[in-house]
Amino acid sequence: MATERFSGYYKNLDRIRAFVLEAAEYAGLGERAAYAVQSAVDEACTNIIEHAYGGEGRGEIICTCIDTGEGLRVVLQDFGKSFNPDSVPDPQVNVPLEDVKVGGLGIFFIRKLMDDVKFEFTPNRGNILTLFKRKDARS
Repeated sequence: MATERFSGYYKNLDRIRAFVLEAAEYAGLGERAAYAVQSAVDEACTNIIEHAYGGEGRGEIICTCIDTGEGLRVVLQDFGKSFNPDSVPDPQVNVPLEDVKVGGLGIFFIRKLMDDVKFEFTPNRGNILTLFKRKDARS
């Protein structure tokens, strides 16, 4: 298990991606699975900075990576505004572009990339997003 704290700045997304990639490689994820984890974490951290904190420099992101033996679990914790991703419906994909509602694609993207996504909020622990990616021989 490895935990790192990052200030909520967009410039730190590269450091977060590198931290997660190292954990994915250590956990034995293949190249495709590791890229999926990096992409999902990048999207989630961007959302934390933009939506939970309402901009840069207003809080930190705690990233914990756990090798479960079956894959990699990434836990992202922040203390920004609470948000329930289950309240965002999947985007409409078979409608004209002008009828597509703005927003919600990031969460859809994260769910498609990861094997399991869980969110919880508690007043004393903040927002906790848990992402899991299974090892795959085809990765």
